[in-house]
Amino acid sequence: YDSDGRTPVGARYMDDGVRLRFFDEDSAVARRYRMLESALPGSAVAITSGTRDGRLSLVHAASDRDPGQYLLFDAEARTLDGVFARMDWLAPGQAAPTRRIRLQARDGVALHGYLTRPAGADEGPLPLVVMPHGGPFGVFDAWYFDTESQLLAAAGYAVLRVNYRGSGNYGRRFQESGAGQWGGAMQDDLTDATRWAIDEGIAVADRICIVGASYGGYAALMGVAREPGLYRCAVGYVGVYDLPALHADRARTAASLRHWVNEWMGARDTLAARSPVNLAARIKAPVLLVAGGADTIAPISHSRRMQRALEAHDVPVRTLYVDSEGHGFRSEDNRRRYYAELLSFLAGHLGGATAQ
Repeated sequence: YDSDGRTPVGARYMDDGVRLRFFDEDSAVARRYRMLESALPGSAVAITSGTRDGRLSLVHAASDRDPGQYLLFDAEARTLDGVFARMDWLAPGQAAPTRRIRLQARDGVALHGYLTRPAGADEGPLPLVVMPHGGPFGVFDAWYFDTESQLLAAAGYAVLRVNYRGSGNYGRRFQESGAGQWGGAMQDDLTDATRWAIDEGIAVADRICIVGASYGGYAALMGVAREPGLYRCAVGYVGVYDLPALHADRARTAASLRHWVNEWMGARDTLAARSPVNLAARIKAPVLLVAGGADTIAPISHSRRMQRALEAHDVPVRTLYVDSEGHGFRSEDNRRRYYAELLSFLAGHLGGATAQ
């Protein structure tokens, strides 16, 4: 939008970076953005605010290797001065690059996502972590700097993030195609992307783990249940694993949520067959479960039931439960505990680095 915050002047879209297209390339706002892009090559730039006379602007710049920084742009003096940066302890160039990937699902649907490889890694297959995003509907993985992807790349892994059907940013039809497909076509998309990574020489075929949070935790456990020979291990972080229980809990909360679970999760009588807690006998890969005792979105009871089901079928399972945490750990100490446990678990199965 123009400086008034109301007048549309162009469009922003994402592929191997973030691109800007203006309705009028000769307009003052377009010229300003093009000047900033020239000064900050490789970054996605956004003017967040400015003075009324248009001389000073606060600019945000970020990329796949830069968590983001704010700069003050003086249009009259043509200077660009740093204000503050996120994660400024990261050395320039230390982060791993991310590129867009495209593939075709088994039914011909076009899928998109992002691949992050360790900085300076030689060409050729690497141990791979498939990392489905949470949500699931309307959420999407992006080209921007991603903390977990960078953590895993620094440990020596390639990281594959797939915008399976139901994800946002690819149009209403693509998002709605995920309705009722928990454990179905949405899961097939992750499987197809994993096999694509093997076929493309990105992944070492027998050194792949699937790691996710929230819905991504569900997808991780469904991945090892539906494809017991494809993944070496799985990590479910604040995940949901008992869909009938989730359906009942949401339906009790409000009428709108009852309609949501019926329309987006699917008919209640189909959910038990798509619940990892009922599929533990099919799981052969070791599992790490992480949950917070104060989580009201994915109650820790899901993880405890999943743990008992895995133990009943002699599946190796490790747990990290923190009573004070909710849907995603907030305490720095607890995040450190989780990341150290995650790296230790993955190192035991994929051979990457552990926490320092």
